[in-house]
Amino acid sequence: MKKAGKWMSLLIATMLTMGALSACGEQANNTADQAKEAEKTGNNSGVETVEPDSGDAEPAAATQLFQDWTGHSVEVPTLPKRIIFHGETTGDLAALGVNPVGIMQSSVDGTLSKEHFKDAQDIGFPFNVEKALDLTPDLIIFGNADEEQYVQISKVAPTVTFDTFGSLDERLTKLGQLLGKQEEAGQWLESYHAKEAAMWKAIRDGGIGENVTATVFTMYPGDRLFAMANTGLSQILYDEGGMKPTPLVQEALDAGQGFVEISLEKLSEYAGDYIFLLTPVDAEAVSDTEELKKSKVWNGLDAVKNGKVYTFGLLEAYSDAMSRDWLLDQLPKALLKSE
Repeated sequence: MKKAGKWMSLLIATMLTMGALSACGEQANNTADQAKEAEKTGNNSGVETVEPDSGDAEPAAATQLFQDWTGHSVEVPTLPKRIIFHGETTGDLAALGVNPVGIMQSSVDGTLSKEHFKDAQDIGFPFNVEKALDLTPDLIIFGNADEEQYVQISKVAPTVTFDTFGSLDERLTKLGQLLGKQEEAGQWLESYHAKEAAMWKAIRDGGIGENVTATVFTMYPGDRLFAMANTGLSQILYDEGGMKPTPLVQEALDAGQGFVEISLEKLSEYAGDYIFLLTPVDAEAVSDTEELKKSKVWNGLDAVKNGKVYTFGLLEAYSDAMSRDWLLDQLPKALLKSE
């Protein structure tokens, strides 16, 4: 466990969250379309503001009722000041200019947004209730659907569960509602999507068609190979106007999976016209990646033979808002350089 380091911690966190997500069923399922509609219309889906008891002249309410990811209705501060965010997409808060008092440090180590969270305390993984108590939070955002953990954590402060595997629009819209940052969230998303559209136009103008397929792979310690789906770089690739997933990756996307472990023998069935290889941090996984690249199966792939393989660091290709924005700059540089 110690040797696997950050990647192992995040993978375990991902597995726990995705497993709990499956158990939650449709009650906890939010769609990107709903989030985008909320952004356009100003409809705070799932949020009910608690109004003052009497008189329009009364000050704005100090709390609001928030319907969280797994169905809890929680009274939370309208403008929370001491926030703990415990999940994989901590960088979303940086996009909104929010400085939490506590985070899961492993979610930002080595990432583009790490410096933003230098003053935040590490709550650890699993969530350390004692550390959280010391920080006296007024709001905890918990990126997990584990009800047993939720019950314990919610004794510390008002706690809402949050789907860190939701779409970027959904996540930032919900965070904007929770943190009193609706305007900032809307502006950031508008800017991001304009930049995203311009990126795909540049890629199309550079000669890469609309119907090409792409797959993102990475290695995990123990010679384990994964194809990525609802997480990180693949979320950009498969977004509107982007590339297409292969049929088996589409199955993982439809099932709401962040990734799927595959055997080397299945590699060709998952591989698209373009391959993106995420280089891990763990030394064993790095060595396994090099062995993969020497294999006959790898070198027999059309994308490899056609020079359509692109490499990004695992810690760069995150799902959070700051990483996503950075990738919009890097993707056309990588793709068009080789065309």
